[in-house]
This record gives sequence, structure tokens and C-alpha cells, in this order.
Amino acid sequence: MTESPDPLLDLLHLLDLEQIERDIFRGMSRSSLVPRVFGGQVAAQALVAAGRTVPADRAAHSLHAYFLRAGDPGAPIVYTVDRIRDGRSFTTRRVVAVQHGQPIFHLSASFQSHEEGMEHQAPMPAAPDPETLPTAAEMLPRYADRFSSPGVVDRLIEARAAVDLRYVDTPPFATVGEAREPRSQVWFRTNGKLADDPLLHVCLATYVSDMTLLDSVLLAHGRGGWAVGASLDHAMWFHRPFRADEWLLYDQESPSASGGRGLGQARIHTADGRLAITVIQEGVVRVPRG
Repeated sequence: MTESPDPLLDLLHLLDLEQIERDIFRGMSRSSLVPRVFGGQVAAQALVAAGRTVPADRAAHSLHAYFLRAGDPGAPIVYTVDRIRDGRSFTTRRVVAVQHGQPIFHLSASFQSHEEGMEHQAPMPAAPDPETLPTAAEMLPRYADRFSSPGVVDRLIEARAAVDLRYVDTPPFATVGEAREPRSQVWFRTNGKLADDPLLHVCLATYVSDMTLLDSVLLAHGRGGWAVGASLDHAMWFHRPFRADEWLLYDQESPSASGGRGLGQARIHTADGRLAITVIQEGVVRVPRG
């Protein structure tokens, strides 16, 4: 396996889009475990494009996105930003990602200037100290026999090298044939410190949010993380400031699956218990035939 000397720096370069016109940006892709662009990458890049057209004092507070077509990892992606609204407190942007002349992704994002208001939140669920849990490099080789190809473990470790992602329980792909409660927890943070740019932290959390959420759907059916599937839509609400280079608990569950689709929902808490993000995602989940 060939690893980058600094996977986090590679990821940051991936999110540093090239501006080719006033509201038009271009991004590249990184290799993926499947022959399409990783959805979290497209969502994060689209949010970068939107954020670069918004005043720095307005933070992202929500995004709503649809995955329209599978992206080609070998071709650049062009992001066009529409400046839908610039209000006194809120700014709204719409972003369309295009490849080969066709839209592959659509995002609407809202940004808000800082404002004081009422405060309450759901409590943080119980979870072990992330430092007591194994890293991906320590954990994944234990389950090498669960994968059909011996190279999958190396590719998984490489694909997640920029992010320290630690499963609280036995990972979904290790439980094939064993139905479990449709709930999963992971701790995550970037493998290295980040600059003090709030948009960067939000974009990196967006990137990671697409890695494991639909696993909770498959757990209820003993699929162990294996099914034919792809993200359909993705929504996030950013409630409170956080840093993506500090531990975040991703508490995920699936309330429903039907019609070839599965729904995942999650809350992301900081290590000190603040509710930072809510995430909801629906995806295609089909059992492979044969």
C-alpha cells in the first residue's frame, strides 16, 4: 500500500477549490473504494464553493443536498454558485456540481451572522473515551477475513488516513448475518491540527458525515455493511461551534427502511457534551442478487 506522507494535507488540497470565474469553482477527486466519487467529498467541496461567496462573519448553519448521478473520479467537477439571497442576518446559496455536461449534485446552504438566543439541547449519549478505542490501522486487519479481496483492508486504511475514526462497538462489516440494533457510534477527528477557519471545520465534518451513517440501516438486517447502495440526499444542521481536529462523537441510528431506501439520522457531540451537528441521510439500500 502506498500512503501519502501527509494524508490530511492531501485532503485539504482537495477542498481548496480552483476559482475559474466569479461564482464558478473547479475541484478534483481522490481515489475511492468504489468506482465513483465519494459523496462526502462532493458535499464538502460544494459547501466550500458556497462559503467562498459569503461574508466571513456568517457561519454555515444548514445544508440540504441531493445526489443526482454517480461522479466520475477521473474528471474534474465544476461547481456553480447561485447567490439566492443576501439578507440582514441570513445568506442563502445554491450550488450545482457538473461533470461531462450533466449535474451530478445539488446543494442549498444557509449562513447566518452570530446571534444570541434561547438555548437547549438533547443530552450527549454515553460513550467510552475515544483514546481507549483502537485506530482503523489497529482494528481493520483483525477482520481481514471478512473481505473478499485481501487488498480491501489496505484501501480502507488509506481512504481514511486523513481522519482518525474509531468505532465504539464491533464495526458493521464484522457482523455479517447477525442482526443488531440499528445504531452505531464512532468517534472522529482529523489526523492533525487545522487552521482556525470555521468554514474549514464545517466542511471537514461534512466530508466525514457520509462515511458511516447508512451502516446503521444495514445493521438491522444482518448485512454487516454490505449491500448495493448509494446516498440519495443529505441534510445537516450546524448548531454550535466545534473543531473537526478535536474529538467528535457521531451517534447514528436508522428509524426506517422500506422501498429499497434506508434512512439514517445522527447527532454529533463535542467531547465536552455540546450538541454540534444533526445529520439526516437517505440512501438506496438493496441486497445484492445471486
